[in-house]
Amino acid sequence: MSKFLVRLLSFSLLLGALPTVFIGLVSYYMASQDMEKKVNEGNMQLLLQTQMRVEQMLKSLEMSATQLANSSLVQAAMNGSLTGEDFIQVRELTTELTNLQSTSVIKQAYLVNLEKDWAVNLGVMKKLSEYENKSEFLNYAAYPASMFWSTTKWTAPSRDSSDEDAPVHSPKSGQTKTLDTVSLVEKIPLLPRTNTPRGLLIIQIAAADIRSILTPNSIPGSNSNYILDSTGQAFLSSSEQKTAYADINRTVLEQVGSLPQKQGFLNAKLNGKEVAVLYRASGYNGWTYVSVVSIAEITKDTKKIAILTAAACAFILIIVLIIGYFGSRRMYSPIRNLLELTQKIEPEYSPHEGIKRDELEYIKESIETLAVSRSRLEQQMQGQSGHLKEFFVLKLFTDQISEGDIVYRSELYGFPTEWKRLGVLTLQIDNLQDTRYQEQDRELLLFAVNNIVGELLPAGTRFSPILLGTSQVTLLAIANEEPEQLKAYLYQCAELIKSKVEQYLQLQVSIGISRAFSQLSETVKAYGESMAALKCRISLGPDIIAHYEDIENNEEVESAVYAHLKLMEDQLIQALQEVKLEKAVDIFNQYLSSVLNKDGFMNEHHILLVQLMSRVLHIVQDQGVSVRKILDGESAVERLLKLQTREEIALWFQSRLFAPIIKMLSEKADTQYINIADRIVKMIHDLYDGEISLESCAAKLNFHPVYLSRVFKKEMGISFSDYLSEYRMNMAKVMLETTTMKISEIGEKLQYKNISAFIRTFRKTFGTTPGQYRELLDKEHP
Repeated sequence: MSKFLVRLLSFSLLLGALPTVFIGLVSYYMASQDMEKKVNEGNMQLLLQTQMRVEQMLKSLEMSATQLANSSLVQAAMNGSLTGEDFIQVRELTTELTNLQSTSVIKQAYLVNLEKDWAVNLGVMKKLSEYENKSEFLNYAAYPASMFWSTTKWTAPSRDSSDEDAPVHSPKSGQTKTLDTVSLVEKIPLLPRTNTPRGLLIIQIAAADIRSILTPNSIPGSNSNYILDSTGQAFLSSSEQKTAYADINRTVLEQVGSLPQKQGFLNAKLNGKEVAVLYRASGYNGWTYVSVVSIAEITKDTKKIAILTAAACAFILIIVLIIGYFGSRRMYSPIRNLLELTQKIEPEYSPHEGIKRDELEYIKESIETLAVSRSRLEQQMQGQSGHLKEFFVLKLFTDQISEGDIVYRSELYGFPTEWKRLGVLTLQIDNLQDTRYQEQDRELLLFAVNNIVGELLPAGTRFSPILLGTSQVTLLAIANEEPEQLKAYLYQCAELIKSKVEQYLQLQVSIGISRAFSQLSETVKAYGESMAALKCRISLGPDIIAHYEDIENNEEVESAVYAHLKLMEDQLIQALQEVKLEKAVDIFNQYLSSVLNKDGFMNEHHILLVQLMSRVLHIVQDQGVSVRKILDGESAVERLLKLQTREEIALWFQSRLFAPIIKMLSEKADTQYINIADRIVKMIHDLYDGEISLESCAAKLNFHPVYLSRVFKKEMGISFSDYLSEYRMNMAKVMLETTTMKISEIGEKLQYKNISAFIRTFRKTFGTTPGQYRELLDKEHP
């Protein structure tokens, strides 16, 4: 590679790569930090909401309990000794305790009179000494606070038993069911504080009710939400959870006790995995609310950002590389053109010698030689004017000439200058089949077409016609700016060329017309438009004149591409039916390349692949086989929609569809062909004297006529129509031998509407007419 081009390319890449890498790193760092901060803040807000819901329930229950404890009914009961005879007063007390259910779901409630030695719960009234948990009540009385929450184990009484304090027995195991509870204890009276109150109001709620409020799934990625009581016990957790979270709980209590701010988060390990622990200490009852969140979940989006940032940077670097490469080459092209020109002037000079030195230095040294050779070159140009014109136009169409040089050379070569708009006509030969020409004549024919165009169009309306690849290209100069007149003129020129080519060469050609443009530098783009217009032959067929403006906003261009996909689908189905796996895979790879093209159907490829899968599975259904047998219970559509790469899609179609279907068709073909052929033969023997055809047989056997025709000929060695005709002729021969029916009646019975056709077929089969055959029989058996 040239030294100057290498330096230019290196500078371009460095100039684009350094800012891209720097911006990518800064963007990732800022985005990841911001995302982690927002995730932690969001999780802390959710933990705060959980705390508020729990405390709202507890405070509401405290308020209801205080109102009940201060009610006249409770105060009057505390002053008396209740017995079983005070039925009405006991019922009122149990009713009030039951009414606490309206505030929250409670498991049990007790009104205890320590002085009078009685206690009432939701079901009955008994002496305090008869309760198994009397010691628990006395411990509550000795607690210094007048109202507090206690986390204890309690035995749930059976609601169906007459004894409300009897333990619950499972009908299967017969063992007591023990539940975790949280108890609200309020001393009566509430004030002043004392360790010897007159009574207690105890309300027990199930820990499950509080646990349901914690809603662990509300925090994304949360492993566990739980509460630590004032002693640091996770009273709502199982013993396994307490053991697993013991180290975390100790660290949280240390943080709460040492830091002035009673909330925060820390990192820890749980079962060998990194977790983030969020905590909030409540000033209401001394509980600490804890949420354990997986670090992997928190950083999952950060990893996505890293991948996305890296992908974006890689994409930008690739773009920079491409732009730098082609831009450098484009910037270098004037130097290269000048260098090539000087090398042509000095044929004895070795190109590699110039590359060893700087190109600009060599060009500088060669200017003197160019100046000396100018007169000689101008003379040569006069003699080679035609070729130079074509060469200029060729360079114009291949974008190998600068804009300034375009104007100069146009005037130098005498091309039209007084034009307002330009247009490109691109002609291609459609097909040489069924013509007097061979494929090797194509280049000669294009040369002849190029000469015809040069003679048909005046020199003042065109640049030199040229051959470009397999196309003949003409650049027209038009002195009109009206869009409709421009379009009409381009069509008129194209129609004239097309008609003359058909007249002189007897060839079908198609012509693509570009949009009108005003700058010679846009010639390459216009040529691409004319070639794009020719592509609509896929859907419109050959022998056309297509304008790019007509197809640009016309859905027929898109339908042409769809038609191409439909053609490949048909070829794929044909390959599967022919039990050719390699051919099917090759066609499918071509189909996949078209579907997954970045400028094609990237937003529709799933729909197109599902459509193709449906068509492929129709082959199975046509064979009378369940689709489930091929897919083996797999949800095909869901699986197909989950495939993300080209390799996955290709492998899935080949292994899950094509191979099983071809295996099934191979197994069925051996037995099915013989069976189908036998059934068709039987139908011919039974219905030969009726209206029978391949289509009617296919309808009765539920197969496609083309498929039946192929199977019948493969097994019988003769086509369906020939076999039917031969069998009818054999039956006609039998009728001539065994009946006295007229020949016309026999022909009519065998479905020949024209007696001449019957006689002609009989003679073709047996070498004699029906009448001659009957006369021969009469002679042999008078």
